[in-house]
Amino acid sequence: MKWHMAVAVILTLCLCLFCSYPAVNSQAQAQGKAAPAAQKITVLNPLGAPPPIKLKQMAPRLGALEGKTIYVVDQGYLGTDNLLKEMIVWLEREFPKTNFVFKRLGMSMGGETPPLFAEIKEKGDAVIMGLGH
Repeated sequence: MKWHMAVAVILTLCLCLFCSYPAVNSQAQAQGKAAPAAQKITVLNPLGAPPPIKLKQMAPRLGALEGKTIYVVDQGYLGTDNLLKEMIVWLEREFPKTNFVFKRLGMSMGGETPPLFAEIKEKGDAVIMGLGH
């Protein structure tokens, strides 16, 4: 007997919910009113717009390496100095008339230009930069 009562209550609630929903919409449409519109929200993209890319020309290649001064610069990443020093040994063997200068730039986090760049512009003809990774 108890389960009859529970089933009857559940059926009554379902019937009321099922029947009342279309009645609300049809009643609003019959009166010429639009159904309540869903609330619209505006979403902003947190990434923003990237700045336009400005293309730059590559530096002109050197005609030959003989008699030139090439700076080999270590940016400071771990192990890069070992690789660059081995490269200098190979380059000096392959290009004996070229002067290779090894310099360590170190990790600079500022916007200022290191004095090494001014030295390279003044005395160097080209740069090999070891950036790591």
